[in-house]
Amino acid sequence: MFIQTESTPNPATLKFLPGQTVLEVGTADFPSADAAGKSPLARRIFAVEGVGGVFLGSDFVTVTKADAVDWTHIKPAILGAIMEHFQSGAPVMEGEAAPGDGHARHDGPDEEIVNQIKELLDTRVRPAVAQDGGDITFHGFDRGVVYLHMQGSCAGCPSSTLTLKMGIENLLRHYIPEVTEVRPVAA
Repeated sequence: MFIQTESTPNPATLKFLPGQTVLEVGTADFPSADAAGKSPLARRIFAVEGVGGVFLGSDFVTVTKADAVDWTHIKPAILGAIMEHFQSGAPVMEGEAAPGDGHARHDGPDEEIVNQIKELLDTRVRPAVAQDGGDITFHGFDRGVVYLHMQGSCAGCPSSTLTLKMGIENLLRHYIPEVTEVRPVAA
């Protein structure tokens, strides 16, 4: 098994490509070891000292390191953990852990606008940020303000504010006049 690695715009995050499917549907975000309970793969990666977060996509694993740790020290152990997991035949997720689309539900008078927002996120934004090892999901819409949740390499990325304001906000405002602003939310 050969696992490729790619840098991301977030210097604290690396993208690992195992050359096979990681998740069949959706994504899974584990911002801490405590959150990794239902993923044997994430638990194995968190066993490497210095790992601060794990994000699973369709064909990649994004790992965020602690600030005090250098990639040269933990990257080989992370590669080993990912390789051991896939060679073991263990599932990536246990139980009924089938992720959905990641978006928060929203119904009410703005339902049509929210559906347009989710459609644009799914078709134009999420594929682009997945290339950088992250994901952005809809969290809410209130009086023109769209609230988005940033995951994987997008969480804590130095360029995430620029991505939100100059990229996503401009895109949504162009196609949906009711949108006036985009703001990030914490998990």
